Amino acid sequence: MTDPAQHPERPAPNYPGTLVPAGHVEPVPRRIRGFAGGRPVLDTRRARYVWEWPPYPQFSIPVADVTGGELVDEGHEEKRAPGTARRHALRVGEELRPGAAWVWADDASEGLAGTVRFEWAALDAWFEEDEQVFVHPRSPYARVDALRSSSHVRVGLDGLTLADAPSCVPVFETGLPTRYYLDRVYVDFTLLTPSDTVTACPYKGTTSGYWSVRTPHGTQRDLAWAYDFPTRQLAPIAGLVCFYNERVDLYVDGELLPRPERR
Repeated sequence: MTDPAQHPERPAPNYPGTLVPAGHVEPVPRRIRGFAGGRPVLDTRRARYVWEWPPYPQFSIPVADVTGGELVDEGHEEKRAPGTARRHALRVGEELRPGAAWVWADDASEGLAGTVRFEWAALDAWFEEDEQVFVHPRSPYARVDALRSSSHVRVGLDGLTLADAPSCVPVFETGLPTRYYLDRVYVDFTLLTPSDTVTACPYKGTTSGYWSVRTPHGTQRDLAWAYDFPTRQLAPIAGLVCFYNERVDLYVDGELLPRPERR
């Protein structure tokens, strides 16, 4: 499952948007590796970013660099934004993973012919250099900044105060609403119930906790989350709690913020 701050949420219309059109292709200046069934399937320094839709890219790998598995043609073609793609299964040892990959035809965007775009979940783990990447590749055109702030943040719902913090760490991510991460001592955990949900984000890592909230009007499931061990780039949010601000009343320095819209 993915971070609710990442997917299936779409870029918010009242925040800076994405710049890359569907069908765009760029080189990946990093070593990309993928693993399945306990073994390496691909290892390349010749990957391409391919945007099948604008918010973020996927990796497309030269077929020659898929050395740890066998691509099995499933005889199905689709026309996509970058061009025609033919669906393949992936054989790894004795295991066959259907619908695992798409091989681009000659009419695809420049640089894609002869490459394969894997479904992200078809492989067990992906790495950029030696760091694992979750959910999808990090866009080279996206910024994700976690900044300490003295802004006062209060979170309310159905007349209850869920958190009241004199400072915060807002996370600014290209195309998405600002998220406000709060120190736990300012969160009223008597109103929160832990859940077993675990999600992942390509920029922040894997969550360590989720909480639901019960109010007189019912239960709001998975309303808050935390990353105890985020990626090093997002270290300022370690151990802090963030509320899904589309679903709560969020006040910053006394001003009630409008709930973010979704496309």
